[in-house]
Amino acid sequence: MKDLGKALLSKIDSVIEDWVEAVCRDEEIESSKKLTYESVCNSLPLVLNAVASLLSESITNQSKQVEKNSLEHGLVRAEQGYDAAEIVHEYRLLRQVIFVALESELLTGSAADVLQAVRAIDAVLDEVIFLSLESYIAAQLQKVEQMQAQLILTNQELNRLVQSQKDNLSYLAHEFKNPLNSIIGFSSVLLQQKTKSQKPNSSLDFQLIEKMLSNGKQLLQLVNNALEISRYEAGKIELNLKPVEICPLIQTVIDALEPSARQKNLDFVIDLNQAPQQVLTDPLRVQQIITNLVSNAIRYTETGTITIICQCCESDAWQLIVIDTGKGISPADQENIFQPYFRAGSQETYLPESTGLGLAIVAQLVNLLSGKIELISELGQGSTFTVTFPLSSDC
Repeated sequence: MKDLGKALLSKIDSVIEDWVEAVCRDEEIESSKKLTYESVCNSLPLVLNAVASLLSESITNQSKQVEKNSLEHGLVRAEQGYDAAEIVHEYRLLRQVIFVALESELLTGSAADVLQAVRAIDAVLDEVIFLSLESYIAAQLQKVEQMQAQLILTNQELNRLVQSQKDNLSYLAHEFKNPLNSIIGFSSVLLQQKTKSQKPNSSLDFQLIEKMLSNGKQLLQLVNNALEISRYEAGKIELNLKPVEICPLIQTVIDALEPSARQKNLDFVIDLNQAPQQVLTDPLRVQQIITNLVSNAIRYTETGTITIICQCCESDAWQLIVIDTGKGISPADQENIFQPYFRAGSQETYLPESTGLGLAIVAQLVNLLSGKIELISELGQGSTFTVTFPLSSDC
């Protein structure tokens, strides 16, 4: 039977192309849909070269190179937002593509040779998968540690503000309870598991870490929004007014939120044709306003389109308009929609990621920038939020 390592080396380009196509087409690897060809490809050429070297009888052992490249692959996948199941699934596809590519070489050997070759390929790929997942879980654990540090700092600031800002404290305590209990519970299970076993269940490790990250992000968003409300009510938000090119700023926000819309198969329609070239405002606060309005539209829209319009409406004013085709807001709820902690609908229909603070922050920032916000909405027909600002503000 031919040298499988050399055969694989000669077919690497076609293996990579077939694998990337299979990964992008596979419905179980959702994270790949927002990546370019090069990003999906990642370090696979280096991994395959090292794998081929290990399979070849005439090439020096390259196990160190396999280890290095596999670890790098796992780190990159962690940064790209893959979950553990997606990494395992893409390696399963790689195994299939490699066997298809080497089919003609395998058919030239005896049954014993083929069995030995299959075992060798499986062993090498199993090692690659293990190393990739090892670096992936290390990267996720590092994110948990960073989030813990952020939560500690945020909690310290919250404690200082609570001394002078005690309204809604009982509500916040209730909202903190569920995500905090999840973080504490999952952390305890993971710690006990690692203490009892030198070889913990990797699948369970991944699930626990991902739940910790999800709950931690939810908690951090809630705390940060609560702090923003507190700063506003304490009069501690300072504006940094300067000339701003508004179109690039809007596009930056849209680019950041587009993956979230794509996950729900929502289309973005951006109309900046009549936008002012430059306005005097605080770019950070305008970015917060756009982010909250568009995120809210994505959250409450299941199908259809999110439209973002920027335009001059008068000689001395300009507007931001966000239109969605979502569930809409009832007339009764519209009266309170900009109040802190208010959520439209009923308790049975509340979204778990909604805290009732996003639109309240928008209204407060609009007021700081001497603007006004208007809402037009109808149940089942979507909502339109229109924010009007002066072109030159003396806020």
